[in-house]
Amino acid sequence: MAPVDPHSFTESTQPATTDIALTLYFDFPSSTIHASALFTLQTPHSGPFFLDTRSLTIHSALHADEAIPFSLSTTSDPIKGTLLTLTLSNHSSFILTFSTSPSSSALQWLLPPQTCNKTHPYVYTQCQAIHARSIFPSHDTPARRIRYSAILNIPSELSAVMAANHVTRRPPRDDDAASLASLNLNWCSQDRVVEEFVMEQPVPPYLFAFAVGQLGNREVGPRTRVYAEEGSAVLDSAAKEFEGTEEMIREGEKLFGEYDWERFDLLVLPPSFPYGGMENPKMVFLTPTVIKGDGSGAQVVAHELAHSWTGNLITNKTNEHFWLNEGFTTYAERRIVEAVQGEKRATLNVGIGWRGLNEEIERFKDNLEFTKLKNNQQGIDPDDVYSQVPYEKGFQFLFRIERQVGRSAFDEFLKKYIAKFKFQSIDTDTFLDFLKENIPGIEKQIDLVLWTEGTGIPSDAYEPELIVYKTIVSLANEAATGRMPGEDEVADWQGQEWELYLDNLPKSIEASQIVALDSRHKLSESKDYEVKVSFLQRAISCGCKEYYGEVEKTLKAVGRMKYLRPLYTALVKGSEEDKVFAKRVFSEARECYHPIAQSVVVSIFSKHM
Repeated sequence: MAPVDPHSFTESTQPATTDIALTLYFDFPSSTIHASALFTLQTPHSGPFFLDTRSLTIHSALHADEAIPFSLSTTSDPIKGTLLTLTLSNHSSFILTFSTSPSSSALQWLLPPQTCNKTHPYVYTQCQAIHARSIFPSHDTPARRIRYSAILNIPSELSAVMAANHVTRRPPRDDDAASLASLNLNWCSQDRVVEEFVMEQPVPPYLFAFAVGQLGNREVGPRTRVYAEEGSAVLDSAAKEFEGTEEMIREGEKLFGEYDWERFDLLVLPPSFPYGGMENPKMVFLTPTVIKGDGSGAQVVAHELAHSWTGNLITNKTNEHFWLNEGFTTYAERRIVEAVQGEKRATLNVGIGWRGLNEEIERFKDNLEFTKLKNNQQGIDPDDVYSQVPYEKGFQFLFRIERQVGRSAFDEFLKKYIAKFKFQSIDTDTFLDFLKENIPGIEKQIDLVLWTEGTGIPSDAYEPELIVYKTIVSLANEAATGRMPGEDEVADWQGQEWELYLDNLPKSIEASQIVALDSRHKLSESKDYEVKVSFLQRAISCGCKEYYGEVEKTLKAVGRMKYLRPLYTALVKGSEEDKVFAKRVFSEARECYHPIAQSVVVSIFSKHM
């Protein structure tokens, strides 16, 4: 037994799946997908063959109409799910038929009232970190990459998008679903339509993504179309917010080489989406909370764009090396932002990230393993230890290397790195070997082991020195003496400046100061959720009950975990009354959250109550 990933049943001694051809029938009334998948293996195999599943019903396993013996493990691992074992006899391909569960951890099915346009149902995926297995059986590890095609049978009044090339939209045919005949589906019903897609580049399963709803779109560039629910105000707002996307793509290409994914389309999802963005190749998923009306939401797009090189082209082999995805991407994002929006914006990002990193080190003070870039996640759910550490400590490590060798030399190194490992999955040691080979002597100038395997923040990390950053932090520190910033000092502040100020307020700040700050600057009413949530978090910590109505409204309006985690955590660390309030709000809002977000809130409650 030689598993390749602590979060997967995938065995290194068994051949990889190279291609999967999926046929998916969407049954909205039952929140279920009935499906088949044709698997093609790298080499023929005889003997046991393992696949990851979670909450799937397996109907059959076939090769050339002959049954293949299969079994599901009698117990389900709380992290890895259920092991599907097939017994192959020199097979290089096979077909599985299966159905998802309404409780699939990757899928959120929304009723019309839960959507933006309130008229049609909606379903979307979120497969990172290990949730693709709840949609189809797979080697659900970033160590393995697949190409896939997909036929989606959906209600005709809806449309579908995927992180893949769109082939056609057409009426269903009987021969589409021969493998699903035993399930007696209304495949060719007049109120159904088929959408076909193909992903020709090999991608890790966590980048498998689709959404189905009543969708409209707007062109915003030669490679970019913005999608959102038709009939909602979101679509036009998103098109305006992201109209500069092509400039960012061109800057990314200057820095990191050719963009290899043809399209860079954007889908703005309903507000329940649990992340700011998800870097699905060809079709990035975004929360509507990034639409701020001032173009600053494009910084999230810059991050997801940067993943087109670091994360999607070169992928961490397992989640224990997640910094290879997110640290590189945070560095790349800030380089793109600096080129497009200027050094000030990029530096403020670094400052916000620096504060966030310090807060995460405090969060993990009782389990410093997860303050390491290269860490041990055996028996650990990656969603439970998701944090800013791989993003911000990873960024700090790469920025330390840049400062040591100079930007031009580091840029040259990055292009070599991307060209060398594109469409591969690697680990930290592979990166370090390549670094030492291409920058001789770097290990004598920087303690590479301390940076990648040490806990906490190394002493040679970088806190920004730009005057605007230091000025804002100084203003925040002066709140300890009761001083609030004057109108002239904040006249040109945007969301980033306010977020940095609020994040650096001393814990000793009085409730009366919070109230006075809001009375003057209306932060609790901000349209920028980064500002609003940062303010509300501090209001909770100070016991400002007058803001709990806004806290409840916010927790019921959005499902982004970046906002749920600090607000629920602040509440459950408070009084018994606060805890009762948190539990009530969650019980009323829970069904509006994606399953991943639901699990995160439950884990917060279990830790603190």
